[in-house]
Amino acid sequence: MQLSEKIKQTIRDVQDYPKPGIVFRDITPVLADPPLIKEIVQEMVQEFRSQQIDAVAATEARGFIFGSILAHELNCRFIPVRKAGKLPFKTRSQQYDLEYGSASIEMHVDAVRPGWRVLVHDDLLATGGTAGATGDLIKGLDGIVAGFSFVINLSFLPGAQNLTNRFGIKPHYLVSY
Repeated sequence: MQLSEKIKQTIRDVQDYPKPGIVFRDITPVLADPPLIKEIVQEMVQEFRSQQIDAVAATEARGFIFGSILAHELNCRFIPVRKAGKLPFKTRSQQYDLEYGSASIEMHVDAVRPGWRVLVHDDLLATGGTAGATGDLIKGLDGIVAGFSFVINLSFLPGAQNLTNRFGIKPHYLVSY
Protein backbone atom coordinates (compact mmCIF):
# COMPACT_ATOMS: atom_id res chain seq x y z
CA MET A 1 0.00 0.00 0.00
CA GLN A 2 1.25 3.49 -0.86
CA LEU A 3 2.20 5.86 1.95
CA SER A 4 -0.54 8.35 1.05
CA GLU A 5 -3.18 5.63 1.43
CA LYS A 6 -1.75 4.51 4.78
CA ILE A 7 -1.91 8.09 6.03
CA LYS A 8 -5.48 8.60 4.77
CA GLN A 9 -6.63 5.37 6.43
CA THR A 10 -5.08 6.49 9.71
CA ILE A 11 -6.14 10.15 9.88
CA ARG A 12 -9.35 10.80 11.79
CA ASP A 13 -11.94 13.21 10.36
CA VAL A 14 -13.58 15.41 12.98
CA GLN A 15 -16.77 17.10 11.73
CA ASP A 16 -17.55 20.73 12.59
CA TYR A 17 -14.22 21.51 14.25
CA PRO A 18 -13.08 24.17 15.02
CA LYS A 19 -16.38 25.57 13.74
CA PRO A 20 -19.45 24.31 11.86
CA GLY A 21 -18.80 23.23 8.29
CA ILE A 22 -15.10 22.46 8.81
CA VAL A 23 -13.81 18.88 8.61
CA PHE A 24 -10.68 18.75 10.76
CA ARG A 25 -8.04 16.22 9.63
CA ASP A 26 -6.70 14.91 12.94
CA ILE A 27 -3.19 13.43 12.80
CA THR A 28 -3.36 12.14 16.38
CA PRO A 29 -3.95 8.52 15.25
CA VAL A 30 -0.87 8.82 13.00
CA LEU A 31 1.16 9.76 16.07
CA ALA A 32 0.08 6.50 17.73
CA ASP A 33 1.68 4.49 14.88
CA PRO A 34 5.51 4.55 15.21
CA PRO A 35 6.17 2.60 11.97
CA LEU A 36 3.99 5.07 10.05
CA ILE A 37 5.75 8.05 11.66
CA LYS A 38 9.07 6.59 10.57
CA GLU A 39 7.84 6.09 7.01
CA ILE A 40 6.47 9.66 6.86
CA VAL A 41 9.72 11.14 8.13
CA GLN A 42 11.82 9.06 5.72
CA GLU A 43 9.72 10.29 2.79
CA MET A 44 9.99 13.94 3.84
CA VAL A 45 13.72 13.69 4.50
CA GLN A 46 14.25 12.07 1.10
CA GLU A 47 12.64 15.12 -0.54
CA PHE A 48 14.89 17.67 1.21
CA ARG A 49 18.16 15.91 2.09
CA SER A 50 20.06 17.24 -0.94
CA GLN A 51 18.97 20.86 -0.44
CA GLN A 52 21.47 21.89 2.26
CA ILE A 53 18.82 22.93 4.78
CA ASP A 54 20.19 25.05 7.66
CA ALA A 55 17.01 25.01 9.74
CA VAL A 56 13.44 23.75 9.86
CA ALA A 57 10.87 26.36 10.95
CA ALA A 58 7.69 24.68 12.15
CA THR A 59 4.48 26.17 13.44
CA GLU A 60 2.82 25.17 16.65
CA ALA A 61 1.55 22.87 17.72
CA ARG A 62 1.23 19.94 15.34
CA GLY A 63 3.95 21.28 13.04
CA PHE A 64 6.42 20.90 15.91
CA ILE A 65 5.96 17.14 15.95
CA PHE A 66 7.25 16.29 12.49
CA GLY A 67 9.24 19.53 12.16
CA SER A 68 11.52 18.67 15.05
CA ILE A 69 12.02 15.12 13.79
CA LEU A 70 12.79 16.49 10.31
CA ALA A 71 15.37 18.90 11.75
CA HIS A 72 16.98 16.04 13.66
CA GLU A 73 17.09 13.79 10.59
CA LEU A 74 18.40 16.61 8.36
CA ASN A 75 21.01 17.43 11.04
CA CYS A 76 19.98 21.07 11.21
CA ARG A 77 18.48 23.57 13.61
CA PHE A 78 14.84 23.62 14.67
CA ILE A 79 12.98 26.95 14.83
CA PRO A 80 9.70 27.05 16.73
CA VAL A 81 7.15 29.44 15.24
CA ARG A 82 4.48 30.22 17.81
CA LYS A 83 1.29 32.12 18.36
CA ALA A 84 1.75 35.70 19.52
CA GLY A 85 2.96 36.10 23.10
CA LYS A 86 4.26 32.55 23.58
CA LEU A 87 8.01 33.00 22.99
CA PRO A 88 10.14 34.31 25.88
CA PHE A 89 12.73 36.41 23.99
CA LYS A 90 12.48 39.34 21.56
CA THR A 91 10.29 38.38 18.64
CA ARG A 92 9.29 39.36 15.16
CA SER A 93 5.60 38.88 14.34
CA GLN A 94 3.52 38.40 11.20
CA GLN A 95 -0.26 38.57 10.87
CA TYR A 96 -2.03 36.31 8.37
CA ASP A 97 -5.44 35.00 7.34
CA LEU A 98 -6.66 31.46 7.97
CA GLU A 99 -9.40 29.60 6.14
CA TYR A 100 -11.66 30.43 9.12
CA GLY A 101 -10.27 33.68 10.61
CA SER A 102 -6.99 35.51 11.19
CA ALA A 103 -4.04 35.11 13.54
CA SER A 104 -0.50 36.26 14.27
CA ILE A 105 2.66 34.18 14.64
CA GLU A 106 6.10 35.00 16.00
CA MET A 107 9.67 33.77 15.92
CA HIS A 108 12.68 34.94 17.88
CA VAL A 109 14.59 37.81 16.23
CA ASP A 110 17.77 35.70 16.29
CA ALA A 111 16.18 32.49 14.96
CA VAL A 112 17.46 32.91 11.39
CA ARG A 113 20.81 34.19 10.22
CA PRO A 114 21.24 35.93 6.87
CA GLY A 115 21.58 33.43 4.03
CA TRP A 116 20.29 30.43 5.96
CA ARG A 117 18.20 28.04 3.90
CA VAL A 118 15.09 27.33 5.94
CA LEU A 119 12.48 24.63 5.32
CA VAL A 120 8.98 25.60 6.48
CA HIS A 121 6.98 22.68 7.91
CA ASP A 122 3.44 22.29 9.18
CA ASP A 123 1.09 19.34 9.43
CA LEU A 124 -1.55 20.71 7.07
CA LEU A 125 -1.73 23.09 4.10
CA ALA A 126 -5.08 24.86 3.65
CA THR A 127 -4.93 28.45 2.35
CA GLY A 128 -1.18 28.79 2.88
CA GLY A 129 -1.63 31.65 5.35
CA THR A 130 0.41 30.20 8.20
CA ALA A 131 3.20 28.86 5.97
CA GLY A 132 3.28 32.10 3.98
CA ALA A 133 3.54 34.15 7.17
CA THR A 134 6.37 31.89 8.34
CA GLY A 135 8.10 32.41 4.99
CA ASP A 136 7.71 36.18 5.41
CA LEU A 137 9.28 35.99 8.87
CA ILE A 138 12.24 34.05 7.44
CA LYS A 139 12.70 36.52 4.59
CA GLY A 140 12.37 39.42 7.05
CA LEU A 141 15.41 38.05 8.87
CA ASP A 142 17.30 37.74 5.54
CA GLY A 143 16.89 33.97 5.40
CA ILE A 144 15.99 31.98 2.30
CA VAL A 145 12.81 29.93 2.13
CA ALA A 146 14.21 26.63 0.82
CA GLY A 147 10.92 24.75 0.68
CA PHE A 148 7.54 23.97 2.18
CA SER A 149 6.72 20.60 3.72
CA PHE A 150 3.33 19.27 4.84
CA VAL A 151 1.81 15.94 5.74
CA ILE A 152 -1.64 16.93 4.39
CA ASN A 153 -2.78 19.23 1.57
CA LEU A 154 -6.41 20.33 1.31
CA SER A 155 -6.52 20.55 -2.48
CA PHE A 156 -9.96 22.19 -2.54
CA LEU A 157 -8.34 25.26 -0.94
CA PRO A 158 -5.75 27.44 -2.74
CA GLY A 159 -2.80 26.94 -0.36
CA ALA A 160 -0.46 25.13 -2.74
CA GLN A 161 -1.11 27.64 -5.52
CA ASN A 162 -0.82 30.60 -3.12
CA LEU A 163 2.61 29.47 -1.89
CA THR A 164 3.82 28.67 -5.40
CA ASN A 165 2.72 32.10 -6.67
CA ARG A 166 4.09 33.99 -3.67
CA PHE A 167 7.44 32.22 -3.17
CA GLY A 168 8.05 30.45 -6.47
CA ILE A 169 8.24 27.12 -4.62
CA LYS A 170 5.90 24.20 -5.10
CA PRO A 171 5.00 22.78 -1.67
CA HIS A 172 5.75 19.15 -0.88
CA TYR A 173 3.02 17.12 0.83
CA LEU A 174 2.33 13.44 1.34
CA VAL A 175 -1.46 13.23 1.07
CA SER A 176 -4.12 15.37 -0.56
CA TYR A 177 -7.84 15.60 0.12
